[in-house]
Amino acid sequence: MKFDFSTFDFGSVDWSPLLISCKTAVLSTLITFLLGVWAAWWLCGASRRVNGIMDSVFTLPMVLPPTVVGLVLLLIFGKNSAFGRFLAAIGTQVVFSWSATVIAAVVVTFPLMYRTARGAFEQVDPDVVNAARTLGMPEAKVFWRVAMPQAWPGVAAGAVLSFARALGEFGATLMLAGNIAGRTQTIPIAIYFAVQGGKNELALLWMGVIMALSFAVIMVMNALTGGKGGGRA
Repeated sequence: MKFDFSTFDFGSVDWSPLLISCKTAVLSTLITFLLGVWAAWWLCGASRRVNGIMDSVFTLPMVLPPTVVGLVLLLIFGKNSAFGRFLAAIGTQVVFSWSATVIAAVVVTFPLMYRTARGAFEQVDPDVVNAARTLGMPEAKVFWRVAMPQAWPGVAAGAVLSFARALGEFGATLMLAGNIAGRTQTIPIAIYFAVQGGKNELALLWMGVIMALSFAVIMVMNALTGGKGGGRA
């Protein structure tokens, strides 16, 4: 690959992929945070049988190739599916829309949020939780006043990692949302098609942007979780 920035026109760059990626990552992280934390807390108190089945279901998108996840989403939301026909009947289309980028990001990042939050909740002292319940504290207060403060560093780390993963999501997003400039084209998709089109300088520009964003996300995660470098003793 050859790069020649001497003739590259930065003024002609369409910055919509940056806006689309950030909007998608923010909204999907919010949704993933709520669903992932709820699922993690629920399964911590569920029976072993329910745990085994639902944990596998919740974790499955993490081990499947993103293109397979995208294909499954296409089968669910496509115009030939029952749900797709229902959406069309009420005047809504998911495929090749911005909402498709959010859905793809939520499905792909949910296992990361769920697994991280569950690991954090499993580190909470069960004696403290049971003591709160014995004292008659409602389950909601047990969660917010007892469990969440102790699990917060892990939960926060999961949310930040989910945001970073949503920024970099490619396969499922391309399958479900496509590559529509100004509408569904995220930074990873913009990089891929820039390389395919021989626009190496544009691809390098977007690579630098997403690397800078990812670095900033890591710094935020370290700040939220109190992470410290190894340093010298």
